[in-house]
Amino acid sequence: MTMRIALFSGNYNYLKEGANQALNRLVRYLEEERGHRVRVYSPVTDTPAFIPAGTLVPVPSVALPVRSEFRLAMGLPRAIRQDIAGFRPDIIHVSTPDILDTRAQSFAIGRNIPVVASQHSRFEAYLDYYRLGWARGLIEAHLRRFYRRSDHVLAPTPALMAQMAALRGDDRVSLWGRGVDSLMFDPARRDMAWRRAQGLADDDIAILFFGRLVLEKGIAMFVESVRALQDRNPHVRPLIVGAGPAADAFAPLDRVLFAGHLQDEALARAVASADILLHPSLTEAFGNVVLEAMASGLAVVSTDSPSSAMLIRDGKSGILCPPQDAAAMAAAVEALIADPGRRRALGMSARRASRAHGWNAASQSVEHAYRSVLDRRAHAA
Repeated sequence: MTMRIALFSGNYNYLKEGANQALNRLVRYLEEERGHRVRVYSPVTDTPAFIPAGTLVPVPSVALPVRSEFRLAMGLPRAIRQDIAGFRPDIIHVSTPDILDTRAQSFAIGRNIPVVASQHSRFEAYLDYYRLGWARGLIEAHLRRFYRRSDHVLAPTPALMAQMAALRGDDRVSLWGRGVDSLMFDPARRDMAWRRAQGLADDDIAILFFGRLVLEKGIAMFVESVRALQDRNPHVRPLIVGAGPAADAFAPLDRVLFAGHLQDEALARAVASADILLHPSLTEAFGNVVLEAMASGLAVVSTDSPSSAMLIRDGKSGILCPPQDAAAMAAAVEALIADPGRRRALGMSARRASRAHGWNAASQSVEHAYRSVLDRRAHAA
């Protein structure tokens, strides 16, 4: 049986992020591989980051005051409600706990349409980075209500599944992991000519920061760790792959290389051409960049967060360090610099481990969740 799915997102394609990459992969799978129909509702801009999968319906929005690169839809206008009604969805999938998705949730509940929610970010973990810790209680109360109002929740890691089940008080939670394109992210894309063109000497050690340049990605920890390394080793070079409003936070480091926002083969080449990924973030829901670095054959030194711990076997396919411990991260990187053989072995093991994460299998788990929700409704009726 084919399904009609209305998908709501706060950012489907105007900025490239791990969350919307997963959503676009899902829509492509549902339509092209499985024959379902998907209609996506999201804010848009005049300068999208990439061509969207499926049919994208623009929703009126405004720029956020603090993070102007993001858009916020202020509600569900009449024209959008009419469009949804005309589409007659079997499932409404909400992916961002914002105003748009909350109103879409209410629209679905009022018309007895099942709601599936997916978790992509840990918004409550961002607050302290912007001096908004005072709002944690309000945010957590909103998140509890948002996820409890959904018929089913898709969480990205087993640890977050357990948290969500406890929050909801039931077992209507399942895993939606992520995948990696192992043909795109490949150790064979390492390119010494590209490194030299960036200003890297052959004996330099490129320490990779990979992701959007925002404070909640742990930039301060990266800077503290790399600063300690540079004090002892002049060949340590920070390689920053990504763009964002917090680029100036890397200013305390010496000889920083900014590769900027890259896509496709250019991105894969840059990642594979680094030597070690240093991943200090505590706020990831999944950690796509860790998986992509692993597939690229990099040794990974990461904070021991639930997302990284799901992907990395400590000491086997990467190294996990205590949270907020810049000294431990610097020591782990320094040990790998001193032992190129172990660095290569970790990278090879990481590459093998990454192959367990395929996009089709991840998307299939979402389709299965949709069907289980519809079957449960039919059985109850």
